[in-house]
Amino acid sequence: MKNLKYFLKWISRNVFLLGLVSLLTDLSSQMVFPLIPLFLTSLWAWATVIGIVEGAADTTAALLKVFSWYLSDKCKKRKIFVLIGYSFSTVTKPLFALAQTWPVVLVFRVIERIGKGLRDAPRDALVADSTAPEFMGKAYGIQRAMDGTGSVLWAIIALVLFPYFWYQNLFVFAFIPGLIAVIAILFVKEWKKMKKENHWNHIHVEPKTQVQWLGAIITSLPKNLKRFILVAALFWLVNFGYAFMLLKAKSVGASDQNAILYYVLFYGIYTLVSAPAGIISDRVGRKTMLWIAYSLFLVVTLWLALVSQIWRVIFFFIIFGLLFAIVDGTERALVVDLAEKEQKGTALGVFHTAIGIVSLPGWYILWTLWDKVSPQAAFLFAFFIGIGIMILFTLVNTKKESIIIAKNQRIGNNDNE
Repeated sequence: MKNLKYFLKWISRNVFLLGLVSLLTDLSSQMVFPLIPLFLTSLWAWATVIGIVEGAADTTAALLKVFSWYLSDKCKKRKIFVLIGYSFSTVTKPLFALAQTWPVVLVFRVIERIGKGLRDAPRDALVADSTAPEFMGKAYGIQRAMDGTGSVLWAIIALVLFPYFWYQNLFVFAFIPGLIAVIAILFVKEWKKMKKENHWNHIHVEPKTQVQWLGAIITSLPKNLKRFILVAALFWLVNFGYAFMLLKAKSVGASDQNAILYYVLFYGIYTLVSAPAGIISDRVGRKTMLWIAYSLFLVVTLWLALVSQIWRVIFFFIIFGLLFAIVDGTERALVVDLAEKEQKGTALGVFHTAIGIVSLPGWYILWTLWDKVSPQAAFLFAFFIGIGIMILFTLVNTKKESIIIAKNQRIGNNDNE
């Protein structure tokens, strides 16, 4: 009971609401996106086409994030961008049921990602606005864990319904949880309107300031933050994600339905670990946790290049879920830690934009290596880039983060007394 009390302490209503929105939207999204690589293969698309579709979608979202975070900081309005973004994504998902060729899938995939481009940075900024710095890791961990819960629920539903509904009907069914998520956003409060009561008393609401032009804002970010964003961008350049894992499983003999089961395993681990990883990062430091995650990435990429037995591939679904759980929330929390107080939304926007812009070349390179050379070549390329990431990460100074950790440890000690 005491551990549960600590787990929930200092986490605002906004964080839980945004987590619920992520859960429902991910339930909706994961009825569509993990099936896209498998669906494209049923339309006779080759591996490079899958890379182009996924990369173009992520790059579209990234380019829009440049404007969404800038406008949300300038107008001091987060909620409207979150609402429009999630609404846009929800209404476009059923359109995938109409696709009969891969170019149509590409068009719908790009259109849907417009919503993601509008919502992600303002949503993460709302989480940051609603949370004290010393609990940022916990807040993002909980938000990402609820997001992962949606993925696990989808996968369980898909396992039951896939043999009966097949691809197109699942795409149509995805509209329902997405609509509920949009309704939930209406109950989220802007940071200016939040009541300072109970655990919100510690949140410092910044006064409205004049926002500079876009180029000046990016230039003004702290050097350590820009170094870390470069590290994160390189990681996401070669982060092959679950699409590669699913096709790797298929290449060693897994059926479509079994591949979905392995996906449940991956997101189950991700969901279970996300919140604890965020809490631990509040105590031991973001950099320590990211060292662990980036090291696991090297292990996964090297061994996936070498293994051909299905049971070993299943094992790496577990490891990949663990490292992804650490990276997904901890990177965002470290961005907020390294940013100036008035630049939280800006820093998250630059971060999201950077990792999104590299998606298209990253996906294209990896899928081309997979298609034209071999799957092993794609994983080995990611491995060697991973070594470069580890070297660059040593240049990121996290002294500012150490102050936050020390404060959090004092709070933790007081809670235990």
